Amino acid sequence: MKEARLYEKLPDDQVRCRLCAHRCTIADDKKGICQVRENRGGTLYTLVYGRAIARHVDPVEKKPLFHFYPGTTAYSIATPGCNFRCHWCQNWEISQMPREQDLITGEEASPEQIVAVTQRAGCRSIAYTYTEPTVFFEYAYETARRAHHADISNIYVTNGYMTKEMIERFAPYLDGANVDLKAFRDETYKRYAGARLKPVINSLKKIKQLGIWLEVT
Repeated sequence: MKEARLYEKLPDDQVRCRLCAHRCTIADDKKGICQVRENRGGTLYTLVYGRAIARHVDPVEKKPLFHFYPGTTAYSIATPGCNFRCHWCQNWEISQMPREQDLITGEEASPEQIVAVTQRAGCRSIAYTYTEPTVFFEYAYETARRAHHADISNIYVTNGYMTKEMIERFAPYLDGANVDLKAFRDETYKRYAGARLKPVINSLKKIKQLGIWLEVT
């Protein structure tokens, strides 16, 4: 367990998370919508730091990124958790595990270990994928920072529901992103994902503005 970043302390031991566009206000001993960030005594903690529930070598085209080092491989990692609840989620067993099973599990793997395995596997990049990487920001950020210094690129495969503060913080180490644009109607987002359209559009614009390679699914 590790103290979270990108949050603010509020009166009465409450906190406001500034990581994703839900901007959850979380009471003491409660969790945010993602179910992997918990307020304990007025301090917000990430519950998934270093908890890799999936690790695979994938073609970068599977991310899918078709114009970002094509023909190379990406070392893909994920932790449990998501800030959406999409009815069609193909990785729901791990993305919804904290919500559906009240369970957080995964193999302990430090950022240093992830970078070392990536190098041994000969991968050109690390992809934060399968679940929503925004909710394991601290883990992804520390891994990406080390990967950057090892000349390994970093990829976010994301629903795009992050804050501009989060994008700006990650930008120096984020080389590419694939944003899954679920629909172009706000009502569809509300009904099927428990979210809104506008923050995703804002993220697309911000990512492009910061010069991060962007592809949209």
